[in-house]
Amino acid sequence: MSEVQEPRSSWTFLTQHARVLLMIARDADVRLRDMAAACRMTERAVRAVVADLENSGYVTHTRCGRRNHYQIVRGMHFRHPAEERYEIAGLLALFADSAQLPDGSASPDTAGERHDRITHP
Repeated sequence: MSEVQEPRSSWTFLTQHARVLLMIARDADVRLRDMAAACRMTERAVRAVVADLENSGYVTHTRCGRRNHYQIVRGMHFRHPAEERYEIAGLLALFADSAQLPDGSASPDTAGERHDRITHP
């Protein structure tokens, strides 16, 4: 007799790195504390993710008083070989809600456009 498995409810489609990147895209002056709360992570984990993103060239930051101002680097592609031909700007446009894209333009939803389909190059 086969055993019934419980549904796995702890997985999600977006990684912690994607969530932190989206938080930065929404607010370039976001605090680590606020990212941690929104992403349901510890501040220490968020700090490590931001360091990963910076070390990999996706994000830079400058110090403004006691706060950091983050900037997403334009033209970066996904890291995994299966998605490496796609720029992260598409992900940011899809999820960032009124965020600025890495090229400085507004996301499609803020410009009054609506994209109902994902197109591939």
